[in-house]
Amino acid sequence: MILVFAGRRIDADDGDAVRFPMTNVDLVREDVAECLRRRQPSAVVGSAACGADLLVLEEAGRLGIRRRIVLPFNRTDFRASSVTDRPGDWGSRFDAVISAVTAAGDLVELRFSPGEATAYEDANLEIFLQAEQIASSPAEPFEALIVWDGETRGDGDVTQKFFEEARRREWPTSEVRTAR
Repeated sequence: MILVFAGRRIDADDGDAVRFPMTNVDLVREDVAECLRRRQPSAVVGSAACGADLLVLEEAGRLGIRRRIVLPFNRTDFRASSVTDRPGDWGSRFDAVISAVTAAGDLVELRFSPGEATAYEDANLEIFLQAEQIASSPAEPFEALIVWDGETRGDGDVTQKFFEEARRREWPTSEVRTAR
């Protein structure tokens, strides 16, 4: 089984809503690890933003699961816009995961511009395509993991659109909650 994933980034210090507070990182990590142990995917495919993405990637690495990362643009710009702009030590964690995944030949850097309105949504679609490409056979099953608070942010919620794409494809979905 190939598991695609997406989820919430860590809340900004000055954020107006609680979606993924730093205080929940350890709880979410435990839930993600349990999800991966139960499902035993042959690979996980997703992006590498601070919060949910990096937790899935780190836990998959600990369990020896293949990791494929899809970034909407180059890793330097992505790191600045989606990793180190939030509280926590996410920069060094991103660097470690990117290094390991690059060495394995599983980093995909798309060529969208950081300012492009649909870059993240287009990268999410590529996540599904990459999962299909690395499947060992046409019969290998797929599942989507959404690590979030369970509430849409409204228009422009990339996590919600990822969830909708999984449902459109009729892939089973599971959720890990980031806010309790």
